[in-house]
Amino acid sequence: MANKMMVGTRKGLVIFERNGSGWSQISEHFEALPVTHATIDERNGILWVALDHGHWGCKLHRSKDGGATWEEVEAPKYPEGATRPPDDETPATTSYIWIVQPGGKDQPDRVYVGTEPGGLFVSDDGGDSFQLMETLWNQPSRDNWFGGGRDHPGVCSIIVDPRNSNHVTIGISVGGVYETTDGGETWAARNKGLLAEYMPDPHAEFGHDPHFMLASPSNPDVLWQQNHCGVFRSANGGQTWDNLSDGGIKFGFALALDEKDEKTAWVVPAKSDEKRVPIDRAIFVARTDDGGKSWTHLRNGLPQEHAYDITFRHAMHIDGDELAFGTTAGNLYFSENRGDNWQCLAENLAVVYSVRFFD
Repeated sequence: MANKMMVGTRKGLVIFERNGSGWSQISEHFEALPVTHATIDERNGILWVALDHGHWGCKLHRSKDGGATWEEVEAPKYPEGATRPPDDETPATTSYIWIVQPGGKDQPDRVYVGTEPGGLFVSDDGGDSFQLMETLWNQPSRDNWFGGGRDHPGVCSIIVDPRNSNHVTIGISVGGVYETTDGGETWAARNKGLLAEYMPDPHAEFGHDPHFMLASPSNPDVLWQQNHCGVFRSANGGQTWDNLSDGGIKFGFALALDEKDEKTAWVVPAKSDEKRVPIDRAIFVARTDDGGKSWTHLRNGLPQEHAYDITFRHAMHIDGDELAFGTTAGNLYFSENRGDNWQCLAENLAVVYSVRFFD
């Protein structure tokens, strides 16, 4: 059971600590700056924070002492000659850092960073330097990637197989799911069974929008994604996907998976793509315990009227039976019993972009 929680917001990083039976805010960092993603490298305890300075661009920081001090490292840069997809003229520059993902345990210095406009970067020196994964960037299918909620595609999900560090699966919004089994030398699309209802051909091979994707900790061959067009699950490592959506569970961003049960997952639904508000103005978390055949709506302790806030893709996390999620209205909710009951830990934070338990 983790004793701390870091919350990346539109106005800085906030750290909470367990205080008896509750939680207390103990520190804040990067005051008034957008923290687009915050995470921990569990191999070595290093904290990573990505910032969006707007006019001044993206920044990347790490802390080797639990957040007491921070060190800026050079953010990933696209090589000269790289152009934005599908444009053949506009130079590619790092306009957003979506996610920082540590590599496998047998690659202690490897760190991945997913960026806009759709580039995956890798470091093999602990983040001191990053190189573009050009084998993915130069995929012929890149001409089919495009922007959704933002102007350009973004690598927002990175899954490193704990059994084989050379096996990596990524989600690109809007591009689709890609897999490598040889450390990035080659990549293959893994979008069979997904829907892209905004495309002329909803079953097109490319151009899908996996908002967030995770692998089951108990069975890495089982993948889940909260997609622009529904919730999808794969039991064969992404070779094929099954649509698990029902009338009340479709559009959304956030996703959490049970540590021990590959059939249990949580999502935070929104009404629709066109109307990004809670369904019936009531916030609820949906849990499935049977692989998506049925969903339970968990509402106890959450606002059930006049709610307008939703939850972004990295703004939900699970640790054992404890879950936490943040919202676009700056509210932070916590459950100690798998979502059956909720309490509000904080109000009036800025927009929450990421939530992560850690020690």
